[in-house]
Amino acid sequence: MLTIRAVHFDDFIPNWRTHSEVINYNVLVLVMEGKVTYRIENEDYTGERGDFMFIPHGSRRAGENHPSGPHQKFTIIFNYEVDAMPFIPFLHDKKFVHFKLWRLQYLHRRFERLYEETRQGENFRTFICHGILQELIGIIARELEKPEVIPIKMKYAEKIKHYLLDHYREQIEIKDLARLIQRSPNYTIAVFREVIGQSPIKYIHQLRVIEACNLLLNSDMSISNISNYLGYYDTSYFFRVFKKHTSMSPTDFMTYGNQQDAAQLFT
Repeated sequence: MLTIRAVHFDDFIPNWRTHSEVINYNVLVLVMEGKVTYRIENEDYTGERGDFMFIPHGSRRAGENHPSGPHQKFTIIFNYEVDAMPFIPFLHDKKFVHFKLWRLQYLHRRFERLYEETRQGENFRTFICHGILQELIGIIARELEKPEVIPIKMKYAEKIKHYLLDHYREQIEIKDLARLIQRSPNYTIAVFREVIGQSPIKYIHQLRVIEACNLLLNSDMSISNISNYLGYYDTSYFFRVFKKHTSMSPTDFMTYGNQQDAAQLFT
């Protein structure tokens, strides 16, 4: 059984510091911006954007801003009963864990949603919060089981990702991405899927649909204009892609959707 004691969002706090102590709880940390320094059992660790840390119950921990300045991070403080939990290796090992997450965008939204839920007084809040924390623990456990991706593959995937973020409204073919990293089309697809968790084409559609959700809710553009703006010159095809990803048509999303829904469309 999980017990959430607190969820914090440290938003570039000047002179942030936590004193050295042996903690009687577990801590999940997701660093979003800047750098933070922790001292765990007399060893120093620096967390930066995209880094996840697990600090287990019984650790001696201290933390402070990195010399480079303040940081932005989420922290979840929780306890759990071993006998009431399924076997989760990193919880069972009770060792400090520090690695870089490759699903940062999605996990950021889940940490953020948990933080928001703990500050609301709505019905079923505890049930929802426990569900989000269980999901986060499961995703992290799965990430830790994956073989380490070699640096050159990370470099290729990040280069492709940044290109797609800048050009997702354009007509992009795999051969263009292959040329970008000077590798074959098949290798390009494989390395992107290995690191990012989905194909480049699916990632393009994801970016387009996220932007479509934003425009449907926050602009006066017609669905046809949004389709063209995002590179879908066949509006019926845009409808099919949108519904495949959101389970709603663009028309229904305009009527029933909201920004929170849009933030949780993709895993």
